[in-house]
Amino acid sequence: MVDVEEAPRARSDDRWGKGTSDPAERRLLRGPQPRGVELAEAARIFAECVKGFRRLHFVGPCVTVFGSARFKEDHPYYVLAREVGAKLAEAGFTVMTGGGPGIMEAANRGAKDVGGYSVGSNITLPVEQRPNPYLDRWVEFRYFFVRKMLLEKYSYAFIAMPGGIGTLDEIFETAVLVQTGKMKDFPLVLMGRSFWAPLLDYLRDSLLAAGTIDAVDVARWIVTDSPDEAVTVVQERAMRQFGLTYGPRAKPRWWLGES
Repeated sequence: MVDVEEAPRARSDDRWGKGTSDPAERRLLRGPQPRGVELAEAARIFAECVKGFRRLHFVGPCVTVFGSARFKEDHPYYVLAREVGAKLAEAGFTVMTGGGPGIMEAANRGAKDVGGYSVGSNITLPVEQRPNPYLDRWVEFRYFFVRKMLLEKYSYAFIAMPGGIGTLDEIFETAVLVQTGKMKDFPLVLMGRSFWAPLLDYLRDSLLAAGTIDAVDVARWIVTDSPDEAVTVVQERAMRQFGLTYGPRAKPRWWLGES
């Protein structure tokens, strides 16, 4: 039997098993730091927020399209996302994505196909994720939480194409904000019935059955294979429920660092 007093004690300078190639991220995730270091980290995060606010202030109203970065242009989901992007742009929306390849590129590309406006909020990753070539405007972030905040801040609807863990993270964070009243009941659309069916079954058969969510949390998702249906739902809810119009956009002011 091990004597409790002889067990090693964790120290505040332990690495805590968290690793990243970015020194600033390593410092942030290592736990408690000297006050000056943590103040510098807070200032860096604040600066990244302000950069995003100023860069994206005049791009809306947006619809964010989530989805995997791994699908190539010959994949049916890429083709579907490109059509979704085109129809959103035709409806008068700015198409916003994470700015990378795959589904993100497809949605931005679709917007550009029809002369629409296309925006990306890109993330710096250990394996570099370059902004796709179909962006009118983009901004790059170090921190995922800042990036997600910007994707949510400027959008009036969210369309999730098939994707992986990152896509699930994005759609469930958005759903939590709606569920808890932190965000209005913006449309949450899942494109691809067969892809999302197992997830919805799990929500109904496990979470709802166990009482950890309510029926409205399942019913909130709009599931479709039709880009026309998805965009119609977004357009009706955004225009009627939230009072969006096609009026003139505000003009940027150079002396505020806006462009």
